[in-house]
Amino acid sequence: MAMTTVLERPAPTAAPRLRRSTRLRNIELGLLLLAVGVSASAILLVQLGALGRIDSRIAALTAVPAAAVLALHVVLRFVAPDADPFIVPIATALNGVGIAEVYRIDLSPTGIANHTDDGTKQIVWTALAVAAAIVVLLVVRNHRRLQRYTYLSMVAAVVLLLLPLVPGLRVANAGADVWIHVGPLSFQPAELGKLFLAFFFTGFLTTRRDALATVGRRVLGHRLPRGRDLGPILVVWIVALLVIVGEHALGTGVLIFGMFVAMLYVATGRRSWPLFGLLLAAAGGWASAQLLPYIDGRFVNWLSAFDGDLYNQPGGSFQLVNGIFGLAHGGLFGTGLGLGRPDLTPAADSDFIVASIGEEIGLVGLFALLCLYLLFVARGLRVAFSAPDDYGTLLAAGLAFEFALQCFVVIGGVLRVMPEAGLTTPFLAAGGSSLLANWMLAALLLRISDTVRSAPRTTI
Repeated sequence: MAMTTVLERPAPTAAPRLRRSTRLRNIELGLLLLAVGVSASAILLVQLGALGRIDSRIAALTAVPAAAVLALHVVLRFVAPDADPFIVPIATALNGVGIAEVYRIDLSPTGIANHTDDGTKQIVWTALAVAAAIVVLLVVRNHRRLQRYTYLSMVAAVVLLLLPLVPGLRVANAGADVWIHVGPLSFQPAELGKLFLAFFFTGFLTTRRDALATVGRRVLGHRLPRGRDLGPILVVWIVALLVIVGEHALGTGVLIFGMFVAMLYVATGRRSWPLFGLLLAAAGGWASAQLLPYIDGRFVNWLSAFDGDLYNQPGGSFQLVNGIFGLAHGGLFGTGLGLGRPDLTPAADSDFIVASIGEEIGLVGLFALLCLYLLFVARGLRVAFSAPDDYGTLLAAGLAFEFALQCFVVIGGVLRVMPEAGLTTPFLAAGGSSLLANWMLAALLLRISDTVRSAPRTTI
């Protein structure tokens, strides 16, 4: 009787994975050292251009964020060894260029006259933001556990979004009312609220994706959602409109609604959802422009920016036009770091930091920064579509799209591609709340990417 031999595949050993993890982290370390070098060089060039000398105090302070990102790298070697090796270096390079430009505006005549020290504050906030990213990596050891807090995340997001409406907390502002003050600190709670919204949207869509994807009536070749399934998207649409109306925060409302519609499309694959979302966005934008002078002013400034009367009136197009003139002054290769006059544009270190940087590094340098943003989004989407579970796919896609949409809205507003929306440029603009939120976003992408290579794909 013939005997049949069954060959068993030997169990995989940890050695190949360890070598792969070590290679990924070594790639990250090399790119991280390059990013830190770019950041330090930018600050030194700013000092030489604006001061004609090197200030040892600020040079020493640059070691603080460098030490922070290197600490993050060490933590990744132990708690997320298979994480994407490009996310941290990209964020470090963008953050470093932002620090250099914020510090450069401090050295301008306007900054010196007002005794601003935003560059040092930005360095401190960077260290705190990277520390927050480390905490996220240590606390969130498995991204799937976030699904347990879906509706708690919804409550947290709504509270954070509505905090600026609470009497006594709101910071008086001529533009959007998105700031609150807690003691001596000012903060934008919506920056963290967007992360909690991403958790809620992901948990909700993970459990409802089958009904959203397969049920509905076909009209003109598109399967329209049922009335009961329209409820969530209508609620989010109303919340976005309430934020726009109550806080004059056009950008935040657009970001909330856009992120949800994008995640709907990823979850269902149905083209009717983004089509329906675009119709609601257009209707909401038209209604807001008709009913709210603040929103109407944004559209008028966008369409008639170079009108002489509009340029000179309060709340007119002075800021937008000055930013465009600054970019034109920089030309192809820029004036050089420390040699331009970005301070002539209001909010040069926050809302219009893209115009400030573009003036001094030129169109070529600005394109390089845009490529870094594009690469960051591409890595986030790569993580999303390689995630081992549906929850991870939706969460990573939502975070990547939120980041991409914010970049598009902010940079598009500065370049007059669309109305200016009042958001901050991720990693570049001055502000601690924005840095905290974006470094935490990066940490979540790192956590999900670590599971891509260590777990089989499953469906929740």
